[in-house]
Amino acid sequence: MNEFVEPLGPRILIRKDDSRHKTRGGIVLPDQAEIPTITGRVVEVSVEVANDDEFPIAKYDKVLFHPKNAIPVDLETNNVLFVVPVDDVVAVFRRAPRDQEEDGEDEEDVRDYSEYDDSDDV
Repeated sequence: MNEFVEPLGPRILIRKDDSRHKTRGGIVLPDQAEIPTITGRVVEVSVEVANDDEFPIAKYDKVLFHPKNAIPVDLETNNVLFVVPVDDVVAVFRRAPRDQEEDGEDEEDVRDYSEYDDSDDV
């Protein structure tokens, strides 16, 4: 029997990322010192969220959420799944499309060298 979780109302299902217990500088943090926001990947969105353009969250998005109202789902042994109200999602990680990045760089580097064209002098 395959079980799955379908969030209802304005909620999404998130798979929590592994906790970082060490800072970039190598300092080990105790569990109590962790910042109360958590990152994770959206596993499923409710029909209400999927049909509402006000919520720019889609399946597989990486998000930052506040765990205060997150409900742990006891479907996996290590409890990394949470049903989270959309209001507790504070950020969605996005990447600029490749063509936008390249266009922005090209516009800055374009220069007009037509006045220096000496092809007529030959």
